[in-house]
Amino acid sequence: MPQAKREEGIESVQESIIIATTERNRKALDFIEHATIHAAEVQAEVLLEILTRNAYTEYLERYQLTGRTDRKSFKERLPVITYEDLQPEILRIANGDMSPILSAHPISEFLTSSGTSAGERKIMPTIHEELKRRTLLYSLLMPVMNQYMKGLDKGKGMYFLFVKSETRTPGGLLARPVLTSYYKSQDFIERPYDPYNVYTSPMEAILCSDSYQSMYCQLLCGLAQNHEVLRVGAVFASGLLRAIRFLEEHWQSLCQDIRSGTVNDEEVTDPCLRESVMKILHPNTQLADLIRTECSKESWQGIITRLWPNARYLDVIVTGAMAQYIKTLDFYSGGLPQVCTMYASSECYFGINLKPLCQPWEVSYTLMPNMAFFEFLPVYRNKNEDAGPVTTATEQPAELVDLVDVKVGQEYELVITTYSGLYRYRVGDVLRVTGFHNAAPQFQFVCRKNVMLSIDADKTDEAELHNAVMNAVKHLEPLEATLVEYTSYTDTSTIPGHYVLYWELRTSALPVPPSVFEDCCLTVEESLNSVYRQCRVADKSIGPLEIKVVEMGTFDKLMDYAISRGSSINQYKAARCVKFAPMVDILNSRVSASYFSPRCPKWTAGRTQWGALPR
Repeated sequence: MPQAKREEGIESVQESIIIATTERNRKALDFIEHATIHAAEVQAEVLLEILTRNAYTEYLERYQLTGRTDRKSFKERLPVITYEDLQPEILRIANGDMSPILSAHPISEFLTSSGTSAGERKIMPTIHEELKRRTLLYSLLMPVMNQYMKGLDKGKGMYFLFVKSETRTPGGLLARPVLTSYYKSQDFIERPYDPYNVYTSPMEAILCSDSYQSMYCQLLCGLAQNHEVLRVGAVFASGLLRAIRFLEEHWQSLCQDIRSGTVNDEEVTDPCLRESVMKILHPNTQLADLIRTECSKESWQGIITRLWPNARYLDVIVTGAMAQYIKTLDFYSGGLPQVCTMYASSECYFGINLKPLCQPWEVSYTLMPNMAFFEFLPVYRNKNEDAGPVTTATEQPAELVDLVDVKVGQEYELVITTYSGLYRYRVGDVLRVTGFHNAAPQFQFVCRKNVMLSIDADKTDEAELHNAVMNAVKHLEPLEATLVEYTSYTDTSTIPGHYVLYWELRTSALPVPPSVFEDCCLTVEESLNSVYRQCRVADKSIGPLEIKVVEMGTFDKLMDYAISRGSSINQYKAARCVKFAPMVDILNSRVSASYFSPRCPKWTAGRTQWGALPR
């Protein structure tokens, strides 16, 4: 074919892609407007559809809802539940019961939640069509972003995306994290070409189960295409910081691969992975010199824009527990905008951020009314800086608030009814209403109910931490040392972040050797849930736990400070987690010794919770 004809054909294809993408973006924005304008009607249709299609499920029959699809009967007859209430039904399905227990449609797999139940991951039933619903929400993100930042189709996104371990239940269904399910789906793998969603990482790198090799290759490909990178992202802020830490440790090897145009066979042993990266890599001495120059500097401030000069924003979640990483990301990115695009969980995908370039602390998500039926339980909590766990109005409220009836400024716990068979299910997320987009409310994520400590996907509550501490202090008993008081803190000044426990001790004449405190650190970690231990062992997204021994009288100083700020001396009790900077400063000023866990806790990939269950 003559060169002119070939070029003409390429231009024609490119023009067709641009037209198709423009039309797709327009339809996405129209969909958002229609769904939010008619939020009440959409919610009514969602509830009607769920109740109609699942009318003959065991769960709805139990509450005499067969043939009843009106909202009044739904609210009067169905209880508001937690995971523990639904666990017997979920475990029956996991063990192979194929009858319509929760959903008339077959359960296609289980999505493992980062929330925990009895120290293990929750497993959420899902049906195949939910994948389409999640894919739909993803398709809305870039059309929204394009309204605020032009030219994102002229380059690529460097995203650090990973799959995690999966297992099978006794009934043969897969159980895996929701993002692993999505990345391994045909919707993701065979998605149509979209110039706004081109990644630097080859699919083989994303789907590689070895997190080390996956990270190495994703960084290598991102560096090799550094001038094409327009946005840098990961799911959570902690994930992006893990990538920066990995770069700090391995930049010399990565630099050599860039210089030679080959992949270090000691770093990457997977032949398919090596082959996919070699299609992208070519010798580049100039780029290798740039990497060596920048990474050799004493300060890594602005390293992202120094290595990826055309990067325009960071695409990461920095709401909720991830807000603790905002300043660190500012340091490494040179102040690039931090964009939070969507709000989702294992149970359901909820909504999107319609103002993506807002400041991280201003992020509000618009709940898309087509995703599930939403209700809201009013929440009341202490507004001071170190408030305890949030509390709801009643444990079993007579009536919850519907989506379009929430009040601006009020906080609520999110309650969902899904197509997959969760009915009036308390997600555990506390949200604050900030306004409305058309008739659909917008929410700021406040916190996870009852969660005190979180670094990455882990969630540790007060009861779990207390149990872990009580197990650990047994090491002190032979030395006649006792724990007077304790609190905790998530230290994200290190990469990765780690848990810190502040212990005030009463000791005898017997000295406590450092090895005993190290044993205490490890025992705490061994006593925490499997999500925490996976983050420590496999993901390496949490660093070794630290115990800081503080001087006697330290917790009296904390009480004096709290009372000076208005707390009641009669009602004061030591917080089991501190976040307010002045209180952390008081604790750190009185540390007499510090100890770290000497090794990783035990964790086994693919561990299941099925062993003791009836088959």
